[in-house]
Amino acid sequence: MPADPLLLTAGQWLGLAGGVLAVLTVVGFLAKWGIRFRLVGVTSFTVLLSLSCLAFAISYSPRSVVEGAVSVPVVFDNGTDLVIAAAPADLPREAFQPTVEQVARNLRGSGRKSDDNLVHVRLRRVDPLEPGTDRPVILAEATRNLLDASVTVLP
Repeated sequence: MPADPLLLTAGQWLGLAGGVLAVLTVVGFLAKWGIRFRLVGVTSFTVLLSLSCLAFAISYSPRSVVEGAVSVPVVFDNGTDLVIAAAPADLPREAFQPTVEQVARNLRGSGRKSDDNLVHVRLRRVDPLEPGTDRPVILAEATRNLLDASVTVLP
C-alpha cells in the first residue's frame, strides 16, 4: 500500500514537536512551573496527532480508477454479498462494464461475511413505466472475490 508523503512528513514533524514538548514537560515538573499540567495535555495531544498521521499515512489506499468508468453512488449495500450502484439515465452503454468493475474494485472487504467470499455488484437504472410506477433494470454485474481481490465482470 502506498503511503501518503504529506501525512508521513506531518507525522514526523508532529513527532519531533511531541519530543520537544516532552522534554519541556519534564523540565516544567522539575522546575515546578505553573503550566506543567497544561504541558502534559499539549504533549500527549501532539504525540496522539503524530501517531494518527503516521497510521493513516501507512493504511491509506487510493481508489482504483478503471478507464471508461463513471463515478456512481452506491445505493444499497447489505454488508455481506450484494452491492447495488445507481447509474445515471444518460450513461452510455460502453461505460456499463468499466463502471461496475470500478465499483467492485473499490469495495473494502473487511467486515463482510459471505459464505463463498464473493460480493455481487450490480449497476442498475430505474426506468419509468407509467406515472407512479418504475422498474429497476440491471445494466451490468460484477463479482468480487474477497480472498484474492479479483473482479469478474459478467456479460
